[in-house]
Amino acid sequence: MNRELIKNTKRVVIKIGTNSIMKSPLEVDYRQLDRMAFVCTSLRQSGIEVVLVTSGAIGVGASLMKLDNYPQTIPDQQAISSIGQTTLMTLYSQFFNHYNQYVGQILFTKDVIEFPTSYKNMQNALNRLLEKNIIPIINENDAIAVDELNHETKFGDNDTLSAYVARTINADLLVILSDVDGLYDANPAEHPDAQLIAHVPEIDEKIRNMASGKGSEFATGGMATKLRAAEIMLENDRHMVIANAKDPRIVFEVLEGKNVGTLFGQ
Repeated sequence: MNRELIKNTKRVVIKIGTNSIMKSPLEVDYRQLDRMAFVCTSLRQSGIEVVLVTSGAIGVGASLMKLDNYPQTIPDQQAISSIGQTTLMTLYSQFFNHYNQYVGQILFTKDVIEFPTSYKNMQNALNRLLEKNIIPIINENDAIAVDELNHETKFGDNDTLSAYVARTINADLLVILSDVDGLYDANPAEHPDAQLIAHVPEIDEKIRNMASGKGSEFATGGMATKLRAAEIMLENDRHMVIANAKDPRIVFEVLEGKNVGTLFGQ
């Protein structure tokens, strides 16, 4: 695909993971949240509609409670996510307000997507927020969702959730900001000579085999979940880019058609 076509993006979903908004398991990266607010607001001012999907409720909650270890039981995870989600949204609101941009919070569980009435309600809510120039900030409702192994009510990761959101609002592009530059032909942490793949037109077995491992202690995502998100986007003739979240302003480069990260799509 010619990356020049990305310049025509009118509606984009941006997903950022827990690793990318935490300096460490016990420290929130406030500068990163500020950058995200700046990037999303700047895009909105340029006429591009933006939805932000953010992880981090459990990470922020663990930080607030000064936990030494990731909570292991489902009730503990739900409690910590409930604490963290309120603080996470408060922080986002403060940073977005600095740029005079209103935001609205929406929390999902998987059953919302699977039932036609709730799906339509979600779709209507998102579209109306965008029409009013409000940026929706979305996360999974971990406080009431169940174990990620039970796929009846839980997505289990926000990579997949972001792809469903993009599909729901017919977004032109999904940008997943991660702690890696994109998809490599081998795990770069284990293979220093691993090569970044600039373009993936389709997800085949060879590509799937390149994904391995989960995220960090305070994250549930990994490259495998990002490939699943890419599959959802490709099934709907849309595109996805994985790029490094170190500086969220890389989203500007993606939308300028520059050769950064890994592009998925024809």
